[in-house]
Amino acid sequence: MKAHDYDYLIVGQGIAGTSLAMHLLDLGKRILIVNDSGAPSSSKVAAGIFNPLTGKKLVKTWLADDLFPYAKGFYAYLEAIFNEKLVHQAPIYRPFRSIAEQNTYLAQTEDPKIASYVRQDGDPANLSDYIHADFGGLEVIKSGWIDLPLLLEQCRNYFLEYDLLADEQFDANALSVSKDAIVWKEKTFGKLILCQGFKALENDFFNWLPFTPVKGQILEIETEVALPSYIVNQGIFMFPVSERVSRVGATYSWDPLDWEPTKEATAELKEKLDALLKTPYQIKSEVAGIRPSVKDRRPLVGVHPKYDNVAIFNGLGTKGVTLAPFFANELAQHLENGKELNPLVNIQRYFSLYFR
Repeated sequence: MKAHDYDYLIVGQGIAGTSLAMHLLDLGKRILIVNDSGAPSSSKVAAGIFNPLTGKKLVKTWLADDLFPYAKGFYAYLEAIFNEKLVHQAPIYRPFRSIAEQNTYLAQTEDPKIASYVRQDGDPANLSDYIHADFGGLEVIKSGWIDLPLLLEQCRNYFLEYDLLADEQFDANALSVSKDAIVWKEKTFGKLILCQGFKALENDFFNWLPFTPVKGQILEIETEVALPSYIVNQGIFMFPVSERVSRVGATYSWDPLDWEPTKEATAELKEKLDALLKTPYQIKSEVAGIRPSVKDRRPLVGVHPKYDNVAIFNGLGTKGVTLAPFFANELAQHLENGKELNPLVNIQRYFSLYFR
């Protein structure tokens, strides 16, 4: 049988497609990525925060002990390739809303599973000049943010340099799928992997999966003074990305699901920010994106129930920067070496929806 032109066709170059592409390249695979860099992308506007403790009850992020070390190594690898700073370590400061909340949180930090992710030597006094925290706060460590726009741009340039990327809209009408080969625009591929985020709902292969997409809006503000390098989290997040510029977010809405910022979302964020931030600021920009969330809040990874040469890597939700590297490796190892996927992310858990 004639060899394929490529081993893999990857559709989408958000954090999912980018992470998967890098892992397949490390395995010596021939890949082609198709992505329209001018199209809206949730990865481009995502905050990129990695946080080991989430929720009002300080729950340790799912698989944190596996995800965080793996992501650290992956992003360090990309930093070395591009000679760019992509990872910004920053503690997360969670101001207490009341004495009762203070007592509850401090009691929870006695749990050994939580203690290693919390600063144990008190409250950072240098934040009191900038934010309202009358009852003090809790400092989460081993956290920070990834400069996703810079990462994706550097990877895009890398893929273009080595002829690994077709910067265009994916034309599904030019796609042919059979058990022997994937054909797209007269090129043949061994496998097709769809990493389309919200756009997965537009294709016939995986639109039966239980996506619950949600729109989110983020502000970029300029403050009169430079803020300390903390991620502040109280109903919203806020963190500096340069000397006097910070990102603030995020909202959650379901109607309409579009990419346009709204006055209502801006007003919501501004109200919460005004209650949190002491120093004057100006809004520089507003951006919105659609998160590819899933009903059970777990990624969608695996092979199509009918076509064993078609796979999906999607549903990373709000934790894409930590989930993407780890599960990109899991999927690459599954496709190449037959390694079993975690059943909590494997789309086999939803095959009954396809066979209805």
